Amino acid sequence: MPVVLDSPAAVRRAAMDLLAQREHGRVELTRKLRQRGAPPELIDSALDRLTEEGLLSESRYLESFIASRARGGHGPQRIREDLAQRGLPRSEIDQALREADIDWNEQLREVWRRKFNHQPADARERAQQGRFLAYRGYSMEMINRLLRGNLDD
Repeated sequence: MPVVLDSPAAVRRAAMDLLAQREHGRVELTRKLRQRGAPPELIDSALDRLTEEGLLSESRYLESFIASRARGGHGPQRIREDLAQRGLPRSEIDQALREADIDWNEQLREVWRRKFNHQPADARERAQQGRFLAYRGYSMEMINRLLRGNLDD
């Protein structure tokens, strides 16, 4: 039987249940609560209160999301786009990426090592490796430096 989200307490409880599973951004949490049938006016007041209490934090969400995706081998460009699609402001995303304690060169090297672990033998293989790394979210500049063997320059 679905839970009826027709009171501030029910909306708060549903929001806290979602936050207990993992960090959420405000936009994402709003969308999930609307899908569960909560009215917008109850959602806004519940999320304002959770933010005031420190239970809902965009900065914590950004930090958690970036760390999780970086561990999964995604680069800064892919992470930036994923966060933008979730309704977060570009300025906050860019700041969080700058403040993240992630060595993107080392991250790129590790992703490349796991997938290929050898310099491309020809132009076709170089293009294949480049496409894969670009899809993962690394810049062409970083990819080219890696494939030339001078990523740390």
